[in-house]
This record gives sequence, structure tokens and C-alpha cells, in this order.
Amino acid sequence: MGLSLALALRKRGLQVLIVERGEPGREASYAAAGMIADFGPELPPSLLSLATASARIYPEFVHELQDESGLNVDLRNNGTLLLSGIATQGWEPGWEAEDGLEPISAEAVAELEPELKLGDHRAFFRKERSVDPRVLTAAAIQAAKHREVDFVSGSAVDHVIFSAGRVAGVFAGKTIYSAPVVVNCAGAWAGSIPPCPFPTRAVKGQILAMIGGPAVRHVVRGADVYLVPRTDGRILIGATLENAGYDKRVEPEVVQRLQKGAIELIPALRGAKLHQAWAGLRPGTADGLPILGETSSRGYFVAAGHYRDGILLAPITAEVMAQIICREKCEYDLGAFSPVRFEEKQLAMG
Repeated sequence: MGLSLALALRKRGLQVLIVERGEPGREASYAAAGMIADFGPELPPSLLSLATASARIYPEFVHELQDESGLNVDLRNNGTLLLSGIATQGWEPGWEAEDGLEPISAEAVAELEPELKLGDHRAFFRKERSVDPRVLTAAAIQAAKHREVDFVSGSAVDHVIFSAGRVAGVFAGKTIYSAPVVVNCAGAWAGSIPPCPFPTRAVKGQILAMIGGPAVRHVVRGADVYLVPRTDGRILIGATLENAGYDKRVEPEVVQRLQKGAIELIPALRGAKLHQAWAGLRPGTADGLPILGETSSRGYFVAAGHYRDGILLAPITAEVMAQIICREKCEYDLGAFSPVRFEEKQLAMG
């Protein structure tokens, strides 16, 4: 999120410094599967307009990153197959016409994904994209360096500095970095940076990649697992939702459960090999919505709490946050995502 916003701000001529506790893009972005899914019962209704806009501008966003970095981020346009249990959760007649969710026959599924075992499930198709978040992030880093964004890595921000009621910079790694604008893009750690705490929390997700299996062309979303193919032949299988704090350990029994769920959908995966397993920490919030906008302290902004939709929402978040920071007109109502909503609640409780 910070990288995307840095690029949008550099377009507007601002000098940008990214202060990173570890390496840029190595947390939730590095762990994500990369589905550009702007539809689903798990997507809060208030996010739909932003999600749709972000999905629409994704090809242009990717084109710019690839052009400036020379990297191919594996943006795939083959679409998604949704099976009953996920597609029909909250499903109502008419959704397929309004949101591009098309019921398809078992014969059509067999043509699209010959190895997919449909069983008694109903199947739906939706035109969606997917991307490789790790290469996407690497491309964003290269593009940021190309646009002369500065980086300080390995220094966690200890606290935000204020003076006369407005932001003055941050203190990190025993160093003060002065700035008239500070944006908290710290993901699951956004709420741990004083003095303005926000109720972000880490939601663990375990995920794995398999190789040597059958060719899979589409993203497949089942009731218990999803499969995301990569152009290089890997198939990502995910993912858990765990309130486990900041624990990023990979558990063998979870890996086995994910493998079993994937094999139930595509039996030919039984002969595939486990390539890698990892865990990431999604940045959740108390009300399930991201935190976007300026705090009650002038010059201090937040762009965090995107939960499961950070990769999807990165392009539009960068654009609307850049508009707000530069005092431009924003065409979207971001009131539901304002960080002030938590500050007001704290005052009411106090």
C-alpha cells in the first residue's frame, strides 16, 4: 500500500520517503494469493464501489509498473470458477446479470477445467483477474526507485511526532525524519504506532504452492479452499483465517488440510509436489473496513486495514489517498473508512 501511494504522490511532484520496519513488501503483500476479486459475499457492501474501480484500473496500474521495472507481474485474465458453497452463499437471482456471475453447466466446466471434479456443486463463472503479488511488489519497488522515492529499511517507526497540533515527522531507529505529511501504511502493525492508536489486528493466513500437477487455467474458489494458478505452473492453495496474533508459523496439519481440500476439487493434484508453504498476517480492523483518510491531527493520514483485499484495492487506495493528501477533489465518499471514526469512539468511551 505504501509503495503504490508513494508512486501516486511522486506523480504529483511530492518528495517521498518510505520508512520500513523490515523489507518493503515482505509482509501481507508477499503472502497474498493475488486474486483481483471485486465481488463476493465476503466483500463489505460499502467497499464495492472502490473495489470495482480498482479492478477496472488494474491493467493500467500493472502496465505502468511493468514498463518502469521491466518485470512481468503475471496478470492473468482467464477468470474465476466459483463452486456452490462460496458462490451461492447469500446468492440471489439476478446477481449473475448485475455482477457478471454466470451459472454454467457441468459440460462447460469440463471444457474449461477438465481435471476439476464438480460433483454435486453448482458452478459459476466470473471474469476476474489474478496477479503474482510478489512480482507486483518487486516491480513497485523498482518503479519507486526509478521515480526517486527514498527508502529507509530495517527501522520500525517508534512514534509519530506532532508540533502545534499537526504532524511534524516520525521517530524511527533513533532518528527523527521530519515531514509535513505522514501516512501510516503499516498494515497489521498500524495500530501499534503511537500516539493515535487504531484497532488493527493481525489475521493469520496459511497458504501453500504445489508444482508438477495438472494444468489449471482459472482461479477456482470452493467452499473450503481456493486455487490460484501461476503462468510458471505453480498452483497456490489457500487460505486459513486465524486469530493467532502475530504468529507466522506454518503448521503441518494445516498444510495437509489445504492439500486435501485441493485434491477433492482436482484429484490429479494428488501427484503434485509441495513447493512451498508460508503464512502472512492480514491487517484486519474492528469493523471489517479499511482505514483511509486524515486523522484529527492535520497532516497525519492512515491507509491501512485492507484485510483480505489489499492487492485488489492498492491502485484505487493510492489514487484516492493522493487526492486527499494533495487537497484535490475525491470522487468517492470515504466517510465510512475515516480514521476519525475510531478516535470519536474512544472519546465516547472515555
